[in-house]
Amino acid sequence: MTTANEKPAPRPLLTVREALDTLLQAARPVQEIEQVATLDANGRVLARDQASTIDVPSADNTSMDGYAVRAADCVNGGAVLRVAQRIPAGQVGAALEPGTAARIFTGAMIPAGADAVVMQEQCEVGNNAAGEMVTIRHTPVSGEWIRRTGEDIAAGATILAAGTRLRSQELGLAASVGLASLPVRRRLRVAVFFTGDELTMPGEAPGGVLAPGAIYNSNRFTLRALLENFGCVVNDFGIVPDTLDATRATLREAARENDLIITSGGVSVGEEDHIKPAVEAEGRLNMWQIAVKPGKPLAFGEVRKEGTDTAFFLGLPGNPVSSFVTFLLFVRPFILRLQGVTGPVEPRAWMLRADFRLPKADRRNEFLRARVNAGGGLDLFPNQGSGVLTSTVWGDGLIDNPPGRIINEGDIVRFIPFAELQH
Repeated sequence: MTTANEKPAPRPLLTVREALDTLLQAARPVQEIEQVATLDANGRVLARDQASTIDVPSADNTSMDGYAVRAADCVNGGAVLRVAQRIPAGQVGAALEPGTAARIFTGAMIPAGADAVVMQEQCEVGNNAAGEMVTIRHTPVSGEWIRRTGEDIAAGATILAAGTRLRSQELGLAASVGLASLPVRRRLRVAVFFTGDELTMPGEAPGGVLAPGAIYNSNRFTLRALLENFGCVVNDFGIVPDTLDATRATLREAARENDLIITSGGVSVGEEDHIKPAVEAEGRLNMWQIAVKPGKPLAFGEVRKEGTDTAFFLGLPGNPVSSFVTFLLFVRPFILRLQGVTGPVEPRAWMLRADFRLPKADRRNEFLRARVNAGGGLDLFPNQGSGVLTSTVWGDGLIDNPPGRIINEGDIVRFIPFAELQH
């Protein structure tokens, strides 16, 4: 309890886990469903379970080039059989008579009567008065090199679950059972804008010379590219003047047609940081201070639309590495949930050897830019500052280093590759 002259105790910093849980619990997936061609569904999120109406394979077929035979005709390891027919993939052969073989090619249907395939490397072909003959230098067993009907997929089986983010593998699977189109959730609409009167776009500085105190707006390029990686429809409102009125007006416009608003900069508590009061005036805000390095300030809330609906809001730090890392750690899984992904949305990590020392521990959860070296260990970028964007290009990923931990050479650390974080 505080007295009238005492300031309330500062709210403790949230852990990375607490912040992420808060985001994921708040996420409301988009509800609209579209039917799109399977060829155009890459990266979309499946809205309903999909089942196969056919068996795959649809009939017994061979997994090898060779000869279809009756195993009972080849018990001595040197059987000589007349080649009675030739069966390419896509054609149906005649029933196999006893004492004969069928030349057969990968994927072709097994003819009635045959119960094994002998690969061509185990056969010798010749001719005599009876025609083409094959000597089987192998004793096959029934079922050898035969793919059975439905052994991959049985008719009626669910092949893809609702909430699956569709990749090349899933699209190929859908096509393999004849699904020409798929029901998917509509694309997420995301508005972005950037605050800071010091920001300048590349190409806009007179004569290519930045004004004193000006910087190029790299975050606009980084964040847009990340959002495009996740298939979002990006509505870019550009650089917004550093005033409360301009920030509020842009929030209202951005909320009108978008599901999520993302900003960069202006989320601290200085006199020129207008995001917090603007979002509080146009909606509601949980202003987070997260025990993470880089990226301590992160704002999360909602902005009112017309009626009772709202758009989600995420305010990222302005420092370029902080903005990049907080997007990967927090915005990425939140977007996946908004898109309707129901499975795990957190990235996989690998335990790798540190080939460096970090002698000073930090009280926050650090995410260190590192890369894998030729020996399978990790090298650390020498400057871990939040403005050093070169570290994100040099590195392969992030070391998740818990609060209070020093790292000695040879220690095993948790490493999250960028490849796990950007798609």
